[in-house]
Amino acid sequence: MPRPGQVKPETDERLSDRIAIGVLTRTFPPELVDRIVEESGKSGQRNRLLPPRVVVYFVLAMCLFSGQGYEEVARLLTQGLAWARCWSGSWQVPTTAAISRARVKLGPEPLKALFEQTAGPVAIESTAGSWYGRWRLMAVDGTTFDVPDSEENDARFGRPATHRG
Repeated sequence: MPRPGQVKPETDERLSDRIAIGVLTRTFPPELVDRIVEESGKSGQRNRLLPPRVVVYFVLAMCLFSGQGYEEVARLLTQGLAWARCWSGSWQVPTTAAISRARVKLGPEPLKALFEQTAGPVAIESTAGSWYGRWRLMAVDGTTFDVPDSEENDARFGRPATHRG
């Protein structure tokens, strides 16, 4: 219930959404994403609505906004990139089918390479609270991803062990 005198914003846009996109572009600068896309042989020949760099940021944004649909993630991404001054000009949100095709065309290779080049421990030995004796403390956030029920995914990831088989 709103407090007396509180005014509802005109849009559902939240500063935290914009900041999340800013963290993406700071963690994965456009130059790094472009280099990895080029090295993986996935750079586009033509200027498209969904260039490979945007598709990489889109996939990363889907992890940040996992409860949202494709179109909403695309809207949040472009607004966040504009706010972070990484995007200029107007852009129309592509259809779900166009986004799906762009993701298939990009494939997993650039994202795997991006992970391999950027993932690593954040804490150093002097970081307070990050060590227990000689052991680095770690946390797993419990993030899960749904994957298609296919023989390839079954062979790669296996199935959960349940009493039902």
